[in-house]
Formats: sequence, C-alpha cells, structure tokens
Amino acid sequence: MKGPALPPPRCPTVSALLADVAKTPYGLIFADSAERETVVPWAEVYRRARRAAAGLARLGVREGDRVALLLPTSPAFMDGFFGALLAGAVPVPLYPPVRLGRLEEYHRATARMLQVTGASAVLTDSKVRLLLGPSVEKARPRCGCLTVDELMRSEDMHEVSVRPDALGFIQFSSGSTVDPKPVALTHHALMTQVTALDHAMPVPEGTPRVGVSWLPLYHDMGLIGSVLSTMYFPGSMVLLPPEAFLARPALWLRALSRHRAYISPAPNFAYGLCLKRVKDAEMEGVDLSKWHHALNGAEPVSADTLRRFAERFERWGFSARAMRPVYGLSEASLAVTFPPEGRGPRVLHVDPSTLAREGRVEPGARGLVSVGSPVAGFEVEIRERDGGALPDGRVGRVFARGPSLMSGYFEDVAATARTLTADGWLDTGDLGFVLDGELYLTGRAKDVVIIRGANHAPQAFEDPLGAVDGVRTGCAVALGFTPEGSEDEALLILAERAGTEPSAAVEEQIRAAVVAATGVRPHTVRMLEPGTLPRTSSGKLRRAESLRRFLAGELSAPKRMGTVGMMVEMAKSALAMVRAEQDP
Repeated sequence: MKGPALPPPRCPTVSALLADVAKTPYGLIFADSAERETVVPWAEVYRRARRAAAGLARLGVREGDRVALLLPTSPAFMDGFFGALLAGAVPVPLYPPVRLGRLEEYHRATARMLQVTGASAVLTDSKVRLLLGPSVEKARPRCGCLTVDELMRSEDMHEVSVRPDALGFIQFSSGSTVDPKPVALTHHALMTQVTALDHAMPVPEGTPRVGVSWLPLYHDMGLIGSVLSTMYFPGSMVLLPPEAFLARPALWLRALSRHRAYISPAPNFAYGLCLKRVKDAEMEGVDLSKWHHALNGAEPVSADTLRRFAERFERWGFSARAMRPVYGLSEASLAVTFPPEGRGPRVLHVDPSTLAREGRVEPGARGLVSVGSPVAGFEVEIRERDGGALPDGRVGRVFARGPSLMSGYFEDVAATARTLTADGWLDTGDLGFVLDGELYLTGRAKDVVIIRGANHAPQAFEDPLGAVDGVRTGCAVALGFTPEGSEDEALLILAERAGTEPSAAVEEQIRAAVVAATGVRPHTVRMLEPGTLPRTSSGKLRRAESLRRFLAGELSAPKRMGTVGMMVEMAKSALAMVRAEQDP
C-alpha cells in the first residue's frame, strides 16, 4: 500500500526553513490560562535564535554536540531549540519535572536520557533548574546547566550552515512498552515529514493560516506536527500550556474559535475530556466551523468518542467531516497514514472473536476506526511472523517505509538493527490489517492479551469503559495475568475512579460493559485512585509497568500519580500562581 509521490521539500534544512519563514508576517502566539496572548513573529524567533546560538558557541558547544532542553511551552523553548540548530548542535527536548512527589523517579529517567545522548549542555529556566540538581550531577554535561536567560545576555549573532543529512534533533520514543529510546532524525527526515504533512492538510481558501496546539513541545505531535509544520505551510500557531488545557479543556476550543483556526491535533483522550469537562456556558460565542483538520492520533482512536464529540459540538459549528484519525510514531518523525480530507471517520464493524482467534476480519459488533492510507512518500505493509506479506483483512505486524524514517536509535546499533531492516522497512511493533486501501490498528504486539488461546488487543476491553461514568476518561488498562493457583491467563482490569460511586458498584459496571462488548468476563477488576496508572512522558498508558506494579502490590496505595495526574497537579499549582499574581 503506497502513498502519493512526495514533492521535493521547499528548504533543505530546518535552519533554512526558519530563515525562510522569518520573511513572512506569521509567528507564534503564546496563550495562558487567563486567555492572555503574547505574539512572537517568526522574524523575532529567528533573531533570538541567532543570539542563543552565539551564547551556545561562547559556552563551548560545538557542531554536532547534543543540547538538552527542559523547558515548558514558552518563547524560551524556541530560543533553546532553534538556537541549538543554528549553532550546528542537536537539540534534545525532554520533559520538565511536573510534581515534587516523584522527583527521585524523574531524576533517574532524566539522568539516563542525558547520558544516553551524551548531552554537552542543559538549557532550562530558573524554576526548573532548582529541581534538576541530581539529574545534572549524575550526567555531568561538559558545558553545564544554565538558563536560556543566561544564554541570551549578549546581542551577538551566530549561525552555522549544516547539511541535510546532519542530525536535526533527537526525540525519545514514548516508552509505552520499553524504556524510551533516542530516535535520531536528520534535517532531511524532518523536512520530508513536514512536506508530507503540507500535502495532506491543505489550507482551505479564505481560512486564516492559523493552528492551535496544547501538546507538549517535547512530543512529536507538538513540536513537528504543530510548530515545524506551521513554519512550512507557512502560518501562525497558537500554543497553550498542556497543564492549562488539562485544567480547563474549553481553553482549547475557545482558542480555535478566537483565531478561526483550521488545524489542531490531539490524542483521543482530549476529545473525551472535552465531552466530560467542557460546560455549555464556556462555549458561549464559540464558532468551530473553520476547524477543518481535527487530527486524532498518538493513542488508540475510539469510534464512540469521535461520534459523541461530533454530536455534542455540532451546535457550535463543528463538522464530523473535520475529524481525521491518523497514525504515526516517533521513528517515522511523525505521520505514516492519513485518511482523506473532509470525509470524516470510517468505522468498520468486525467480529471480535474471529479477530482474536484467527486474526481474520469478519463482520461483527466491534467498531474499528480507519487511520487512512500512507502519506506522500510512504508505504505500509502487513507481515506475518516469518516476515511474509499478508493479504487484505488479515492481522499482522505493521511495517512502514518512507523518507522521514529515523536514521536509527542514537548510538545504539543493536536496537536499530532489531527495528530497521536492511532494505529500509521499520517494524513499528503495532498490529493491524489493511482493507480497501486503508489501515486499521488492532493493538501493540507486546500488549496482546491471550485468553483461552485467543489474541485480544487490550483496546477491545478498554474501549467499552468509556461509557462507564465511574471510570476516568482514558484511565483504564486491560492486562493478561495468571491468577494465583491457576495456570491459565485471565483478564485483569485496572481503572482509575471518577466521582464518588462505591468501587464495588463501578467494578460490576465494568464487568458488564466488557462482557457485553467482548463476551469475556474479567477475572479481577481493581479500582484505583486518580493518577495512579503509570504513563509515558507523552501521556500514554504503560500497560506492562501497570501489571508489574499490580503484581508487586504497589498499586494499592492511594495518591500515586501518573504523568497525566502529575500534569493536572501542575495545572492546579499554575492556576493558583496565576490567581495569586492577579490579586492586588
């Protein structure tokens, strides 16, 4: 299955793209939780990046050095990211600490990422630096840890010309099944990716060239899909802090309306969060009719969530045809498949039993959402275990090939060889099938739940829980485990509670919902405190880690926070600070 031909990129490197977009009237718009906005034109981003590059050169950062960025969504992040590029260095965006209660775990993970990439310098801000001590001390970056403000004290300018095959930046994979890996992306890979995105998302005539994103800038959908692609179109991008969106999801929709934005990406849980948390009163005067590309990716897409979101927000101008479920991964820079523009979601109803036992598509009751066809320059193939190609309608491993694939995992030849074939195919680790020229995903190979010899994707058990009021949106995992005294694998459901309904009553609702959808009755259902389930830095559930913690008895204690829970806590702190600043 092949996508259309890829047009040649307009610019050879991201650095050249920044210089090019600086000639346009567009820029970045930073919005806060009070809906105040700061506009930074691309010309100013470029000017500040050259100052930052000069600061890095004075610091001793050399061409090819890695520069770690631990910064929130802010102009300072752009200074550090583009400054590193213009200095000929390789930026490495990492997530900043978001909750004091888990700093020891954070320091271990961050020190590992700094060491794996051999970071020469760490750029941060004054608040985050106070929390980074142990991470930096263990990694010992050659040029130290400093704030972007310290980097920008001189008005000197600096810019290094780099080749398209030079590393553009290193992003870490999500780490949903294993420790995050350092994905090395060249300037050429990044430029071909944004060229493919430009091909897939044309700007409708008469629509302002503006997008909105609340996604973290250390995540590929936030940095590549939002910032870099906006530079290529070219246009402007409104950036909301992730913690502001999580505290008040209506801010996202209101920003889309205020700027008549035509594009905005988000994971499936964000659409579900809007359904639960956005009040009609917050939507007064909102118009979503210009939102033509409502991308839904980064995690499994729920047909029910798509339908309910379109029905709920239709009265404010949202069209179901704007919803575009997509598929991509860090190792491909970002996008691999997109559905046709303006069609809306395609849902295929399959028999879950036949799919689980035989890996074959037959009509039935479970709805699977198409994530479309390969983007320009890409091809997708479904393969069985021995590597042979599978026919349409048969479940196998998803392989992808295209010009924006990673050059490899940074300085990890063995891991690269396990993932990239000699002829350039990427083993995504995902399972799925192709039908009528479109890809349908059924799960991650390492997350498969085997019940009585049938291979079930965990999403088959998790999706029905979206209708259970006592379960937090997107906060449940289905796992296979062997109960004590048994030799057979059984189904375990771990779910974070929502509301005050007794756990026993919610557990029975969960059992009933799973049985009705799949015919499989869970052996064990455990209700957990909000924020308990472990997640990756980008918010994906870590199922294997959840099972390990359950078996070790670590999930019984209340108030243990996962990434999304931590971000909510951070949001509360941020909002409290905003209110304090507003008080006389």
